[in-house]
Amino acid sequence: MVDLDFTCTGSEADRYAATPSIRLRLRIEETTGTPVHALALRCQIRIEPIRRRYNDEEAEGLADLFGDRSRWGETLKPLQLAFVTQMVPGFTRATEVDLNLPCSYDFDVAAHKYLYAVREHGVPLLLLFNGTIFTGSPGTLSVTPVAWQKETTYSLPVAVWREAMDQHFPGAAWLRLRQDTFDLLYRYRTREALPGWDDAIERLLKEQLE
Repeated sequence: MVDLDFTCTGSEADRYAATPSIRLRLRIEETTGTPVHALALRCQIRIEPIRRRYNDEEAEGLADLFGDRSRWGETLKPLQLAFVTQMVPGFTRATEVDLNLPCSYDFDVAAHKYLYAVREHGVPLLLLFNGTIFTGSPGTLSVTPVAWQKETTYSLPVAVWREAMDQHFPGAAWLRLRQDTFDLLYRYRTREALPGWDDAIERLLKEQLE
């Protein structure tokens, strides 16, 4: 019976993507010698925060997600990052494909808050697989599901995520506001004749801190 093993072997920022993206390099091995005609692969990608250590700067940035360090034994729960799909061409024994991992500055999503807060080393990922394997002898077709327990781990370098974001938003980040909040900020900027949004927010912050 056909059986697949998965290993994530590397990653890089996608320089040619229209939006910030990372290519995860995935090695797929068929362990029984059965030729695979095609593979409709689905992958759930999670961040497992408990699998790494954090410096004080990172801990401060993660307080919004996990609270104080004293609570981390209870609060460091997995974070859902993405669901991705990939149609894999036929192969015998082994093949390698790229999984496209989209990146975002949407701070309403916990996983993206986490990625922004970590500063060094790697992001501990868990990749969980399912999908459909197509095999069979000439003139026949056999369909087999990917075994539910198939998974692999990977430490995504923080620098790769930052490179993917900097390619599209160099020196910048995005903040989503409610329409009424934006209207108030726009009126304030216009009234004060400020040249940019950064100037308006910096002026408001200084007024608040004085």
